[in-house]
Amino acid sequence: MRFSFRNFVGRVVDFIIAAIFIYAGALKVLDPVQFAHDIDHYKILPWVVSVGLAFYLPWLEIVCGLALIFRFFYRGALSILTALVVVFLIATIAAKIRGLDITCGCFGHASQNWSFPAHLALDLAILAALVLLCYCSAARPRANASVKAVS
Repeated sequence: MRFSFRNFVGRVVDFIIAAIFIYAGALKVLDPVQFAHDIDHYKILPWVVSVGLAFYLPWLEIVCGLALIFRFFYRGALSILTALVVVFLIATIAAKIRGLDITCGCFGHASQNWSFPAHLALDLAILAALVLLCYCSAARPRANASVKAVS
């Protein structure tokens, strides 16, 4: 396999996005009750569902981040993370439109004082990176795609 600048940049983006989700997931794993409260502040889901998500989503983020690094179930991890970011963006915008003053909680105390435009910019940048990785992944042929079936 020869060196390609495009592949190198793609791997760097993989590692950055993976690090973001592993870090955010690890912070939420450490305090799932606080994360459940953060989810509940959106006033979209019942408390029981918020608690369930608070215990499940952080681990999903961590596993998907590791999948990006190790290229194991890569496209599935990209799809899941993209869907999570889209749902989060929609929920955040809906909460803002309804006048709710929410703290994302994604990055623990470090992100509590960020403004809505700062959160939105970061989320859109992450979404753009995920879409770019999805596009590059779809354009790249699979390893076994070159094997022709013998009839």
